[in-house]
Amino acid sequence: MLHSKPREDNYLHKGLRKQLVQGLREKGIKDERVLAAIEAIPRHYFLDAAFERIAYEDRAFPITANQTISQPYTVAYQTQLLEIKKFDKVLEIGTGSAYQACVLAELGAMVFSIERQRALYDFVGQFFFLKNYPNIKRFYGDGYEGLQTYAPFDKVIVTAAAPSVPPKLIEQLKPNGIAVIPVGSDGQKMMRITKDKDGRVREEELGDFIFVPMLSGKNK
Repeated sequence: MLHSKPREDNYLHKGLRKQLVQGLREKGIKDERVLAAIEAIPRHYFLDAAFERIAYEDRAFPITANQTISQPYTVAYQTQLLEIKKFDKVLEIGTGSAYQACVLAELGAMVFSIERQRALYDFVGQFFFLKNYPNIKRFYGDGYEGLQTYAPFDKVIVTAAAPSVPPKLIEQLKPNGIAVIPVGSDGQKMMRITKDKDGRVREEELGDFIFVPMLSGKNK
């Protein structure tokens, strides 16, 4: 999967990214800033070299610790819902391969990302590409707890399936903030949760998705 040394990003990879982005546009992703971020990031860097030819297919792939790198459409969809602005403070639950974090960082967000799998957290720490994004801060911890020390956040994104909306994450959301969370156990609904200036919360139930489960605690 991830590598400590730089890899090539050639015209073939860039052409495949252009095709991927065009496919995402055809599937309904309209935010051109999100599409530009996905086109800028070499997804094949996040996968084993054996997957280079298929890294730009619009599908998830397995990574370390029985986790997955999300389907590009899912990454684009969640990111579009967040309406990222430059310098937004974003809490991400589930660093995984760090692909989603890099998309957020490419858009200019300050990303605070939690990973509960120690092996994956350590592995991603060796990934050369993260040096391009000093605006990503990684934490080993329990996503259900969020990061109270760094709260409040402008945006919250969860990249695993929560059985219900985790209350501490909504508490750590600023007024006028947005949280995007897949909710459900057997297949998920994407939920967009907005908090108004008075702290009232509104929930929208959007498309159907499949995510790995969001687990509590830390896995050593």
